[in-house]
Amino acid sequence: MVNGDKEAVDALLEDPRVKAIGFVGSTPIAQYIYATAAAHGKRAQCFGGAKNHMVIMPDADLDMAADALIGAGFGSAGERCMAISVAVPVGEKTADALVSKLAERVKHLRVGHSLDKDSDFGPVVAASAKERIEGYIQSGVEEGATLLADGRGLTVEGYDDGFWVGPTLFDHVTKDMKIYQEEIFGPVLSVLRAADYDEALRLCSEHEFGNGVAIFTRDGDAARDFASRVEVGMVGINVPIPVPIAYYTFGGWKASGFGDLNQHGADAFRFYTKTKTVTTRWPSGIRQGASFIMPEGS
Repeated sequence: MVNGDKEAVDALLEDPRVKAIGFVGSTPIAQYIYATAAAHGKRAQCFGGAKNHMVIMPDADLDMAADALIGAGFGSAGERCMAISVAVPVGEKTADALVSKLAERVKHLRVGHSLDKDSDFGPVVAASAKERIEGYIQSGVEEGATLLADGRGLTVEGYDDGFWVGPTLFDHVTKDMKIYQEEIFGPVLSVLRAADYDEALRLCSEHEFGNGVAIFTRDGDAARDFASRVEVGMVGINVPIPVPIAYYTFGGWKASGFGDLNQHGADAFRFYTKTKTVTTRWPSGIRQGASFIMPEGS
């Protein structure tokens, strides 16, 4: 393991002994590493930011959906690439009922020391992260979203200097707002209401990021149509965080991933190996062909 900043990263990118590069982080850095690795003839798999949506259809089990959103939106203080940060209820009736359930559940979330078994989630990773997240919350207020739960100014007894941000819930978010367009990476859940299924599908598909998405519905036809048409790399059907088990590939589309091979599953073998084709001819005149998988760099 090498700890370092850009200087260390560039050394890895430029050293001819390094044949392949993997990265997970923000989209601008993922783009830089991918482009630089390619310029030096290296294979690269680089994973960037995310803005993961959950579509809630009118026929969905709303208690199940609300519980899923609380866990997926606020678990790990929202600091994970697969966090659901946007809820997209379809229809005003669905939205009103869902928001009511979310607001009630948020009231009971407890923020505290990560080793405290009564804590639902702990602090964010750094003072700079807290400042950035609170800046996004202020941006949402200024741009006209309805702030139903404000996580700013939270203190935890005995840990006055901790990087605490409480659960934050916005309603009536629109797609032109900064809190919708950018990845916040914190315990902030935005509700963006869709008039119908087609609008919800477009919202998920047209966003810059295409990491993960989910739909909650009882309708198999809607689930199949959504999974087939949505322009996102990982899809959950009544599953809030659509991370596949390890023998399937993990990776997003668009600004969420750079490179033609993802992590895990068959793609992982392809990334760390190269195919070598050997053609032979023996005295008998029989031509034989074979392909071998060789470790990358061997």
